Amino acid sequence: MSEHHLMVQRTARYHQLGVPSAATRRVWFVCHGYGQLAGFFIRHFGALAAADPALVVVAPEGLSRFYLQGNGGRVGASWMTRDDRVHEIDDHVGFLNQLAGHVLSQCPADVRVTVLGFSQGTATAGRWLARAAFRPAHLVLWAGAFPLDIDPVAAAGLLKGLLLTLVVGDHDEYVTPDAVARQQVHLRQLGAAPALLTFAGGHELNQAVLAQLNQMDGPPA
Repeated sequence: MSEHHLMVQRTARYHQLGVPSAATRRVWFVCHGYGQLAGFFIRHFGALAAADPALVVVAPEGLSRFYLQGNGGRVGASWMTRDDRVHEIDDHVGFLNQLAGHVLSQCPADVRVTVLGFSQGTATAGRWLARAAFRPAHLVLWAGAFPLDIDPVAAAGLLKGLLLTLVVGDHDEYVTPDAVARQQVHLRQLGAAPALLTFAGGHELNQAVLAQLNQMDGPPA
């Protein structure tokens, strides 16, 4: 038996708050965690988009969907697993680059881009941006880590001088204080200067922190 691969065309899904236009000043790309769907994930950003008509929020969805329990009921999505991971990463990077090109082509050239990854989405965001055609103004890694398998030169080129924020709940069952400390050391070795925001909570998004990140992002002058 031998394994083979064939590139095929398929349809990717994303959800969006706001409409990209010449009036758009900020775009947030937000990458969901394991087992989530973009349509539910993006609801956490509804208040931000409603308060600022110049903000567009785009939530791409992982290309692999599955039933969360058994063979029916709720459905979730995943960015990748350990099986055939290189091709899954390539497929998602290609999807995200095409999506970013589509969205940003409708915005002014100086639009400010924030990329937020949550949980599994942090690794996806890091791998994507290391191979993206643009450099964001702000990268948020929430309840996850920058991937270790990115070429150090590419990682340093992305992270050096970049506004980088780590976010973690003080009762996150998946991200321990030791893991956060190791992540800070790793990022500093790559030339980054990560800020750390914590909140009272677990492995979840938090509206107060999202509002704080929105203030840090700030509309362009």
